[in-house]
Amino acid sequence: MMERFDELLPLFSISLYETILMVAISLVIATIIGVPLGVLLVITRADHLAPNRWVFQLLNTVVNIIRSLPFIILMLAIIPFTELIVGTSIGIRGAIVPLIVYIAPFIARLVETALLEVDYGIIEAYRGMGASRGQIVTRIILREARSGILLCMTIALIGLIGATAMAGVIGAGGLGDLALRYGYQQWDLPVMFGTVIILIVLVQIIQSLGNYGAKKLKKTA
Repeated sequence: MMERFDELLPLFSISLYETILMVAISLVIATIIGVPLGVLLVITRADHLAPNRWVFQLLNTVVNIIRSLPFIILMLAIIPFTELIVGTSIGIRGAIVPLIVYIAPFIARLVETALLEVDYGIIEAYRGMGASRGQIVTRIILREARSGILLCMTIALIGLIGATAMAGVIGAGGLGDLALRYGYQQWDLPVMFGTVIILIVLVQIIQSLGNYGAKKLKKTA
């Protein structure tokens, strides 16, 4: 029993590290892309700060198209684009590009939903006091919605973990690849159950931290 444990521990450790690496890199870049997209989806609406029907329709359509594709299909469909960007479509590098393309529109839509919860009366009041659009976005809208945005990012992070598991089909490494190679192809039940338990614990920790952080931000708003 102990020999089996000693054999599996390095596998789980390396796979967990690879999953965290993929998630961290993808989340940072996707957030840099997704949050501004979410802001634009809000302020370019017809009844908001900077109404622009063409920009809104373009962004809305692109976000809807990407979000309509399951990750596994999206990952395979953009292989030429992935190879163009990072030079390969396999491994961790090959998984990061589709992960970003997949999760950035998701973040944009979640951020849009959070920002739309901000009372427009507050925005109008600051406009009346002469605040610029940039000031209203950064100091009012994003600040008022920060609790909701943190919860949205928590949801996006959990979704990203699930996507990294599916990235195992292209040999991306991580827990998904471990479950596929050992748990499924070799029908190694300890590996399969171990992977499931690690993912459950990881998601529970992230969700708990996200809920705690959002509650704290709401109290200080």
